Amino acid sequence: MISVFIVAASPLARAGLENLLVARQIEVAGSVRALADLDGRLDDAPTDAIVIDSAGERFESFLDAIIASGVPSDFIVVLLVEPASLGASSAALGAGIRAVLPNDVSPDQLVAALQAATSGLLVMHPAQVPLTVNVNGFASAPGRSQGLDELAEALTPRESEVLQMLASGLPNKEIAAKLAISEHTVKFHVASIMGKLGAASRTEAVALGIRRGLVLL
Repeated sequence: MISVFIVAASPLARAGLENLLVARQIEVAGSVRALADLDGRLDDAPTDAIVIDSAGERFESFLDAIIASGVPSDFIVVLLVEPASLGASSAALGAGIRAVLPNDVSPDQLVAALQAATSGLLVMHPAQVPLTVNVNGFASAPGRSQGLDELAEALTPRESEVLQMLASGLPNKEIAAKLAISEHTVKFHVASIMGKLGAASRTEAVALGIRRGLVLL
């Protein structure tokens, strides 16, 4: 039996998730309202996955908080997002989150995603995979550069390194330590990367980097 922990700000969302999971033979080890409340709660509760509902949160800043918490490095995370945020959620998968689903996903789909994620698979909603139809009538993923203009200025080798580390969820301090440079220099590289990619945040920069094939997953 799969055992999960629930993180959701809304008491109604926590209760709803708990009820639908228990009804489908998924064990709920516990639930909290915020990521910070997980401290110490997972030590004594055998947990296969953590279901995090981001409803009501600004997706990019919330994702940054999840990455900074280190939870995706230690646990299988299934993230529920507002449907409008699905298009930008590739960054979540690039940061180690195993599944990203709309928060109006059906109970059966959520359970199927949990089963797949705990089996070692990545789970994406169809809205995250733009499809084209080939000459044989089958849906296929577009080419790597399709629909993407070339960068006006290419990333430097150092910027590529920093972007890869951003995708791994590393904060500036750890990036600086790994590259033996100052945090100020890291901030300079991050700003340059965002400018070249046309990104408004670190999270968007990672998402755009993934789309352009600049980030290795």
